Amino acid sequence: MLVDTPPELRLQLLEAGPAPVDAVWYTHAHADHIHGIDDLRAYTALRSHPVTAYVPAGSARLFHRRFAYIFDRSILPEEGTSKPTIDLIEVAPDADVVIGGATFRPLPVPHGPLTVYGFRVGGIGYVTDAKRLPPAVLSALSGVRLLVLNALWIGNPHPTHFNVEEAVEVARSVGAERTYLTHLTHRVGHEGLSRYLPDGIEPAHDGLEIEVD
Repeated sequence: MLVDTPPELRLQLLEAGPAPVDAVWYTHAHADHIHGIDDLRAYTALRSHPVTAYVPAGSARLFHRRFAYIFDRSILPEEGTSKPTIDLIEVAPDADVVIGGATFRPLPVPHGPLTVYGFRVGGIGYVTDAKRLPPAVLSALSGVRLLVLNALWIGNPHPTHFNVEEAVEVARSVGAERTYLTHLTHRVGHEGLSRYLPDGIEPAHDGLEIEVD
């Protein structure tokens, strides 16, 4: 399962190596999280079934409007060409979803005027583009062993994202054994940020692989 399809998705997938993609969890419909959607055609052109994409409640219309050539069934690809075949499923904020035999619990968090859907699956919590974690989300994350959390940079609070200091505070309140910071900007380097962060909290990086029970 992919989380989002960012504009550089093709480069990331080439770097990661070939692997099947059966589903995508879309956290929200901002461009930096969805505009690599066309690269899903590599996974649907050679098989008979579509990729299933899980999107926050109420956001399917945005996908239909921005990518009509994909989701409008009346728009057919020219002979000899293809387009991604994707089934959109809207996820309610209070309803668990079973994907590949695993139960995903949506974690709605505020991101300016949008609601972003992180998730918990087993002992893993994933939250991106958050500015705060509501009490219900903190409760849902209780007991996770691994937390992936967004942060932008050190200092200078942002109106819709955690900075590093805020993310560290939130990570401590969740209390996971390991927390990886993601969605970082060019203002922080990996080595310097690694030295800055407390034990148990690390910056994520491209190609990072984590084994979990």
